[in-house]
Amino acid sequence: MALPDVVRGVDRCGIMSTILRSDQSWSRQDTARHRVGPPATPPWLSNDLSSGLGLRVGIDARTWSLGAGTGVATYTRTLGDCLARSGVQVQWLSGGVAHRATGGASREPVLSRWGSAIRRGARAAIFEFHEQGIDAQRCTHDGGRLFREAQTYFTIHRKLMHVRCATPPAVMHWTYPLPIFLEGTCNVYTVHDLIPLTHPRLTGVASARHRRLLEQILAHAQHLVTVSDASREDIINTFGCARSFVTNTSQAIRAPLQRDPVLPAGLRPGSYFICCGMPEARKNLPRLVAAHRTAQPARSLVVVGPLSRDIPEIESMLARAPGVIRLPMLPHAELIALIRQARAMLFPSLAEGFGLPVAEAMALGTPVMTSDAGALREVGGGNALHVDPCDIHAMAKAIRALDTDDHLCRRLRAAGFEQAAAFSPRGYVDRMVMLYARICGAPALGAV
Repeated sequence: MALPDVVRGVDRCGIMSTILRSDQSWSRQDTARHRVGPPATPPWLSNDLSSGLGLRVGIDARTWSLGAGTGVATYTRTLGDCLARSGVQVQWLSGGVAHRATGGASREPVLSRWGSAIRRGARAAIFEFHEQGIDAQRCTHDGGRLFREAQTYFTIHRKLMHVRCATPPAVMHWTYPLPIFLEGTCNVYTVHDLIPLTHPRLTGVASARHRRLLEQILAHAQHLVTVSDASREDIINTFGCARSFVTNTSQAIRAPLQRDPVLPAGLRPGSYFICCGMPEARKNLPRLVAAHRTAQPARSLVVVGPLSRDIPEIESMLARAPGVIRLPMLPHAELIALIRQARAMLFPSLAEGFGLPVAEAMALGTPVMTSDAGALREVGGGNALHVDPCDIHAMAKAIRALDTDDHLCRRLRAAGFEQAAAFSPRGYVDRMVMLYARICGAPALGAV
């Protein structure tokens, strides 16, 4: 199969972008040759799916080991929580100690050492599922092993690692493009974005390897899920897959009613702007700090997120910048309190699949300044101050307006509440359950 052509260009920020253009769609023969389909008649299809009762869904627990500070980790936990509350039987794939059944009570370890497993030509492993109430520490400890070995398998063979379990769920939902395929069920993969392909210099993910992985997933998946129309269009246009094969289910946002903890020392409600997330190149922090300095607002800029080990110059810049307060990743309740009591969320990212901080801020009644294109324009829905993320002076103007104009902030707060209704957990779980029902009764073909 011919690989997509690569067309390169420079975007408005002077960053090299890569646009994949496929002249050959995935054929039905290519797709069907590699895929093991779901059971012919999934037993749960006769159940009433309006409430999710009777549906068993497996979810990978890989991101439990990443902590709560990443967008994918939040996506995974929210998906599992929303499904479980709706009556879906959620099972977490922990990895555990994998074995191959050899009959009777005897079981032979398959994944103890990859070298021996590969020499034996091992193609599949058996893993264990855990119910919703699994201990997070156990899940974290057990889960990493299977996922690491799947990455090794893909590096060597450039194929997905096939796995089995005694009683597979009706749906196996992989919440990130992982090189694993569960036999005997519907495999759904969430592809949050194509940033490693479209903006390779903004991410640490290897572009060529990620493209090969997505091609393998396209050849095996029952369906792809993504989180914005912008990402959906990128996937369809890049790989030439059928529009019916990729669904934007968006995300669910919870704005917890809580007694907010005390703010960190020196911060008062409304006395600061906030920016949160992983301090990656695509988060555009150098321009945001420059815009804040240019605006000279009365309020400081609080940057919350894990320390950046991959780009140490970002941390050095934040430490030197006047008016910037750097905070590490905080417990969820403390982060929610910081967002809720901020003057505004400043999130001028260069590339996002969704833009979770924008949606969360709106749900919490915090005005937002964010980028004017792609998923962030979509998530903001025109109910935020949208700016060119490469124009420092435009960002500075927006920051000054948010700093001084109380009427503007009240208007954005009300508009944000209205926009956040699009991310309700009820609507989200309805979309997910309907999707699961549809794909498990449909042929396993991902392309026209």
